[in-house]
Amino acid sequence: MTIRSYSAANQPAASICFGLERVLDEQSLAVFLQRATSDELLASLIPRLEEGEVATVVDFVTGLMRKHLSKQEYHNLFLGD
Repeated sequence: MTIRSYSAANQPAASICFGLERVLDEQSLAVFLQRATSDELLASLIPRLEEGEVATVVDFVTGLMRKHLSKQEYHNLFLGD
């Protein structure tokens, strides 16, 4: 398995572009997720989420990790074990 590195830090939102080619989609997704998880945005968004929305986000993200990561990868990459 090839591990790609995404240097999305400080990339402008204008660099996000989906649907042209896989590599650009992956780079755009990295920028999108990093921008979507900024402390300032999360501090504004999370208190406004309904309980069901919180559960939906958690279920979706953990489902993706369960599908695409081994147990060891999950522990190393997500939990930091």
